[in-house]
Amino acid sequence: MKKIVLTGGGTAGHVTPNLALLPKLKELGYDITYMGSLDGIEKRLIADFDIPYYGVPVGKLRRYLDPKNFTDPFKVIKGYSEARKYLKEIKPDVVFSKGGYVSVPIVRAAASLKIPCIIHESDLTPGLANKICIPKAQKICCNFPETVSKLPKNKAELTGSPVRAELFNGDADAAREMCGFNKDKPVIMVIGGSMGSVAINKAVRKALPELLKEFQVVHLCGNGRIDNLLLTTEGYKQFEYLKGELKDVMAMSDLVISRAGANAICELLSLRKPNLLIPLSKAASRGDQILNANSFEAQGYSMVLSEEDLDEISLVNKVHELYESKDKYVAAMEKSSQINAGDKIIALIEDAVINRP
Repeated sequence: MKKIVLTGGGTAGHVTPNLALLPKLKELGYDITYMGSLDGIEKRLIADFDIPYYGVPVGKLRRYLDPKNFTDPFKVIKGYSEARKYLKEIKPDVVFSKGGYVSVPIVRAAASLKIPCIIHESDLTPGLANKICIPKAQKICCNFPETVSKLPKNKAELTGSPVRAELFNGDADAAREMCGFNKDKPVIMVIGGSMGSVAINKAVRKALPELLKEFQVVHLCGNGRIDNLLLTTEGYKQFEYLKGELKDVMAMSDLVISRAGANAICELLSLRKPNLLIPLSKAASRGDQILNANSFEAQGYSMVLSEEDLDEISLVNKVHELYESKDKYVAAMEKSSQINAGDKIIALIEDAVINRP
């Protein structure tokens, strides 16, 4: 039986693309193991999939001063040692890494055992963890054409990001019933990332009087961010977050307002959803969402509104502009080479297994 170790963690975005690969890997007969941190989010997300999980100590990689910078390198060293021990026990044919600091000791340990490693970089510019792993990787999958030039030529593969198959099987009618919506007005879905966005929430709610004249709005606003004063507003439905029902709401939505996390925008691309991206500002991040959004805008997949320019007036204007030109965006997305990412990545995994020395 072919064996694969999946790794990646620290945030849900470093885990969900791995989950998207599971059905096809199982179909192809792979014995699958997940390796991550001792108690990170990846352990909780994998728990529902009946896959063996090995946890190792990990240390966070920081670009800023922190007292833990003096202790975390020792965790990385210990994690490397334990990962090497587990990999000798599992004997995988290949390791696939979705990144995050969790992956560093595991990828480096696999490379020391001459196990081929394929890694995936979600953002336009490689993060620190993947920069450390790139020299040991056989192939590096990426989401953006601009990223290819930043990677070793013989390793870079433009694949896009794997998308969960269930997202393609949504029931729009079920979502309308859940939200109390009708078919007379188009639907805008607002999603501000897994934790929600205060800035987007505020602008959307201020814009509701204008938006609700022509649209219905379903708003994923984040944990603890429901506005109780708006619970009875007709045509406006709030959720803290959605799990199984997300596919239905996606199917129902005509437009999407979103942050510009790499996995989120790749899902919008795969589902051909006209979208307005409001990337996390550089003041609150390393600027990767801005680069992601600018790339999608340049390719004709998205419209972009900076957080600095975000208010209810600019939001309403952009929404109307997007809706009037939505067919143009759908046409551009249909021509994209960054779709069917799961199949492309599985082909690279299979090639690594077949051609392993």
